[in-house]
Amino acid sequence: MLTEFRNPILPGSHPDPSICRVGPDFYLVTSSFEWFPGLPVFHSRDLVHWRPLGHVLDRPEQLPLDGVRASGGLYAPTIRHHDGTYYVVCTLMYGTAETGNFIATATDPAGPWSAPHWLGEPSSFDPSLLFDDGRVWFHATRPADASGHTEVWLRELDLATLTLVGPEHVIWNGALRDATWAEGPHLYRIGESYHLLAAEGGTALDHAVSVARSADVTGPYEGNPRNPVLTHRHLGADHPIGSTGHADLIQTADGDWWAVLLAIRPGLNLGRETFLTPVGWADGWPVIPGVREAETRPALPEHRWPAESACDTFDEPGLRPCWNQLRTPRERFWDLTPGRLRLRLRPETLTERACPSLIARRQQHAHFAAYTALDFTPASGNECAGLVLLQNDAFQLRCEISLGTARLIRRAEGTDELLADRPIAGGRIRIGVEAHDQEYRFRLDGAEFGAPADGRVLGHEPAGSFTGAYLGMYASSNGEPSTTTADFAYFEYREL
Repeated sequence: MLTEFRNPILPGSHPDPSICRVGPDFYLVTSSFEWFPGLPVFHSRDLVHWRPLGHVLDRPEQLPLDGVRASGGLYAPTIRHHDGTYYVVCTLMYGTAETGNFIATATDPAGPWSAPHWLGEPSSFDPSLLFDDGRVWFHATRPADASGHTEVWLRELDLATLTLVGPEHVIWNGALRDATWAEGPHLYRIGESYHLLAAEGGTALDHAVSVARSADVTGPYEGNPRNPVLTHRHLGADHPIGSTGHADLIQTADGDWWAVLLAIRPGLNLGRETFLTPVGWADGWPVIPGVREAETRPALPEHRWPAESACDTFDEPGLRPCWNQLRTPRERFWDLTPGRLRLRLRPETLTERACPSLIARRQQHAHFAAYTALDFTPASGNECAGLVLLQNDAFQLRCEISLGTARLIRRAEGTDELLADRPIAGGRIRIGVEAHDQEYRFRLDGAEFGAPADGRVLGHEPAGSFTGAYLGMYASSNGEPSTTTADFAYFEYREL
């Protein structure tokens, strides 16, 4: 058996991980922001190999993402298990129909999950739960003033009615003087003490993890004099793993402690990914040595899951868990038959806050190749279909097939730039992209199309984004009504 594993354990845009253990099984959820289905759920038995189980919010009536801005939507979920029920608490930010904190429940982490039960508190975010001696404590972050300074507050949750009851307690406002964004709080009862783990310093280079403890769940909490207990801020912007923070602790059945957390591999378009690192204890405080690309494996039996084929031929009854749509699909715009994904052209486009005809997945590797085969006969020059890589509505790379023409378009800061075009004949056309770091080379029917495109347009920093790049298949009639469809015979994604 291998003695090491490679970080990240969930590559690509999987930020804000939260984890729980039920017997030998570990379950993990991450943020999903404006993407649907919401809140992916993963399953592992060795903390290293993970398989997707589904999503907490996979029905349109559960998730009102209509009109949500880029990097809005679902922030920082927490998953916990108690007495046969799984609980996920989360925040919907910048919603147009609903906003604030909610809780969803299930007896099976694979679902189905309940409709969200809204808890209110629209100014609060990053909620978590602590089950302790028959009581449940809801805790979250909220602004303390207008400067970006935040505080962690606590209140009891009545499980029978799923309402917050009793007095409110402010228990933490950051470890460092003038600290900003004390967020992502998680409480644990460890021995006779309550430990509060919280992120601090924002989600960029200064991200960090601090810890405090108390003899009473409502406080007062004393900070660890060695705070922060985890940060890579001192290693500089060129370190291969940066922005470490937003951690959640887990203990194995043998008593070993680990932390899942988010971090960024600078210079790539993968966003904030999920990493795993060991946790020790000294003087009653957690000690987290840092996050490494190669780390010693947990002392658990290795458990690999069967690998999915790199090529999706759309011969399953539904879409694979890797596929996503932008915002809530209020109408069905796609159909599956064996060997074909059909997208219906609709007026919505990739450049607006809408739900376009798009089926996309995360970019998960710095070096990858993706290919699809498109059968498409546009009825007018307004209609297009093709392959897209997008950060959000303002930053994209699009390889579009339109009426007799193929176009390669770079979109930055909301403005389109034509990089290449060429006439094409009708019939099936094979579209592909091969990426190496920030060089993206597009191909049509095996021939290179245009000069290599600069992939930095897909990075999270230029866009001010919380997500990594996504890629997939789309179709649009660009504001006009249409009855045209576009058929994709397969989609292949491979690490190179």
